[in-house]
Amino acid sequence: MNTLAARGVDRYARTDLETGVEAASPQRLVIMLYDGAIRAMMQSKAAFASGDVSARGEALSKAIAIIDEGLSAVLDRQIGGDIAENLANLYDYISNRLLYANLKGHEASVDEAMKLMIDLRGAWEQLERDTRRAASPDQKPDPERVPAMSYGRA
Repeated sequence: MNTLAARGVDRYARTDLETGVEAASPQRLVIMLYDGAIRAMMQSKAAFASGDVSARGEALSKAIAIIDEGLSAVLDRQIGGDIAENLANLYDYISNRLLYANLKGHEASVDEAMKLMIDLRGAWEQLERDTRRAASPDQKPDPERVPAMSYGRA
């Protein structure tokens, strides 16, 4: 792809993202942050596979920044109480695992962090679905909801 076309695609992607952010619910914004952190972790896994230490460091630094400056920074511990405190502790743990992965070249730490983030993302998706359902009382119950909770599917 030529440089002009690449810039056009990049501008379109940024505009699309900005539009998505403006229209997003608070839960969707959190999910978008999870998506960014998970995507950065996946990029670090690709860098591990190719042996690109610089790309690994950039991707892990990006994931840590999203967790620390995005997810953790917006927690309201007064309103959220124990849940917010537990999330803050979990975010700290995940960031530390990613830092360790970068410093020691320990790919399994990325796997552990990514699994935790994927699980948390699923919980936020469920919260978003529940919030939408509560805001729309005429909507029929979702028959998939009970099995999803029973079997741990998101």
